[in-house]
Amino acid sequence: MDDDDMMLQLARAAVAKATDAGAQGAWASANGSREVEFTGRDGELEKVQESTSRKLNLSLYVDGRYSTHSTTSLREDRFDSFISEAVALTRALEPDENRELPDPALFDGRSEDDLELTDAKVDSLSKNERRTWLDVLDEAARTDARVISATGYVGGTMSEGASASSNGFSGSWNGTQLWVGAEVTVADGEDKKPEGGYWVGVRHLDDLPDLEGVSREALRRATSRIGSAKGPSQKTAMIVDPTAGGRLLGRLLGAANARSIYQGRSFWKDTLGQKLLPELLTITDEPLQKRGLGSRYYDGEGIAAKKRTIINAGVVETLFVDTYYGRKAGMEVTTGGRSNLIVQPGVDKGLEELCAEVGEGVYVTSWLGGNADGTTGDFSFGLRGHEVKGGVIGAPIGEMNVTGNLLELFASLVMVGNDPWPYRSTQVPTLVFEGVDFSGA
Repeated sequence: MDDDDMMLQLARAAVAKATDAGAQGAWASANGSREVEFTGRDGELEKVQESTSRKLNLSLYVDGRYSTHSTTSLREDRFDSFISEAVALTRALEPDENRELPDPALFDGRSEDDLELTDAKVDSLSKNERRTWLDVLDEAARTDARVISATGYVGGTMSEGASASSNGFSGSWNGTQLWVGAEVTVADGEDKKPEGGYWVGVRHLDDLPDLEGVSREALRRATSRIGSAKGPSQKTAMIVDPTAGGRLLGRLLGAANARSIYQGRSFWKDTLGQKLLPELLTITDEPLQKRGLGSRYYDGEGIAAKKRTIINAGVVETLFVDTYYGRKAGMEVTTGGRSNLIVQPGVDKGLEELCAEVGEGVYVTSWLGGNADGTTGDFSFGLRGHEVKGGVIGAPIGEMNVTGNLLELFASLVMVGNDPWPYRSTQVPTLVFEGVDFSGA
């Protein structure tokens, strides 16, 4: 029996035992993972860590009441008492009329395509191979005399899981992820020690970029910070690097869900069907993307995965709506959470071409802290980046903030590039905004 079958049998057994104990409804998910991490620093192996885990999550619907429980103790004697105790505890809670299992119709239409989420070569990487990779990362990172320190990272995960429900759901999944990265610190005069890092994630070994290239990019980012100074306060164009765009998009859509809307903490309330953003902006959620880091066949409630357009040419088309808060808010159920968020590429130009077209502005390479209010959309973020003058990326700047409102910021989007960064589940090309407020010197 393979692990997928074992996980599915465990989930089904939990559901059966819960209903036998008096639950009218039950949802069980069994998950397991094996994770291996190697970290090297300045040519020496710094840390090796390997961990395995197995866990059962159980949601119960008992006499109009609802509760969730989890356990890592899966021995049969403890397993039975865990479930019977969980059902008894649920009976002591307050009723909640909106808590029900998802409509079984939402389970229908699950894709049967091979999403290529698993690569056996990732899980079978030997310790010697991982150590050799660290050596390659270190050597490439230390090709500049100004390097003070270099750290390399190689991590891989093999995961599997299965879910079952008392109203007909049954499904399993497995997947691999491989993460590689480097961080470099360089000397800048007597006191300053700027850093730069670069990390990539893939599901298949064949999709991993050149290891030397990963370290060279980390080194380039570090040395590009030499001479960094606080930029001037100004209102100008903002060009956002593809590696930094994902965090900005996450802030924009962070409250685009039924839970936040019902709780009065979302600026997306009553926006469905409205054109709030420029036509050049289209954002899709694509769970069926092959080898996507966020790809899946179904979501955490068993809702069959399918591509959804969140923003269609500036129009709000779909929000993230789970069954519970969908009922409470009176919204049509879609899916409770994002998978692979994709900003559709725009003009046939990349970063340097867009900077040349903009002429003057601030090029943002990373965000440093800050906050955003999901209710109003107001934000303030720290940043690192470079000035753009005469259409060319110039001197490094830092110790600056950008402030505004997220909807207003994205309403000022004037260009979307053709260069999405593929090594995360949120894929965003270069973005260009006009009239952005920066505070600095």
